[in-house]
Amino acid sequence: MNISGSDVLLDGAVFEIIPMKNAFEKALDLPPGAIVSVTASPAKGMEATVELSEQLADRGYRVIPHLSARLTKTQAELEDNVRRLAGAGITRAFVVGGDAEDPGDFFDAMALITGLGRIEHPFTEIGVTGYPEGHPFIDDDLLVRALREKQPHASYIATQMCFDTDKIRDWLTRRRAEGIGLPVIVGIPGAIDTMKLMTIGARIGVGTSLKFLAKNRRSVAKLIKPGHYTPDELIDDLAPMAEDPKMSIVGLHIFTFNQVEGTLEWLEEARRAAP
Repeated sequence: MNISGSDVLLDGAVFEIIPMKNAFEKALDLPPGAIVSVTASPAKGMEATVELSEQLADRGYRVIPHLSARLTKTQAELEDNVRRLAGAGITRAFVVGGDAEDPGDFFDAMALITGLGRIEHPFTEIGVTGYPEGHPFIDDDLLVRALREKQPHASYIATQMCFDTDKIRDWLTRRRAEGIGLPVIVGIPGAIDTMKLMTIGARIGVGTSLKFLAKNRRSVAKLIKPGHYTPDELIDDLAPMAEDPKMSIVGLHIFTFNQVEGTLEWLEEARRAAP
């Protein structure tokens, strides 16, 4: 892989961890001070996200917990979660709508952001989601409207996992033309064993991170090949976009699916290969 022009992508990497069995131990393979994004899933609930975030923050990681609107049932629950995260010294959050079928007080991400506005919170940065390949259940027009509504309250956009740089470019170009100026962190898969990815996704219900596969056969084809997937080609294609200041791409959101060791090995090899 040619890393030239990709430093901004790799240096701004965020590593996503799923709060499941052995997640804490696997996350400890990350270098000290790494940025760790802790997901929220219907199978585990917000308690697992908050607990793992506390543990990782205690080890010195820069933690970005996902705050899921549809998994947070009441304003009181939100306040309790925020209090715990503040106590752990966490100053960043990533607000998502979530996939729970029975929401409580917060139907979507904007509703939860509004709930945060009612209380004191420690978050100096709030991230929101972008969907280069669309959402399986929400029309594109509604996604754009929601993103425009969230923009004044957000610090950046992190996109859902995508293998298609043309779609990323088209999506981002349209958003810039529509006045969405937030910096973007591009979501990509890490170096992963493809069968393990499918097993994990089916077991814990990671939501739209995998649901998009149902709409995109090219992505499915990349994932069902035997062996390991590595994002070398994807990063090569993203590099020119990262060099364009109008795009304002500031890093990568790497979906590790808890295969941290393999992703780090790939990252080290990629950097050694840099010219």
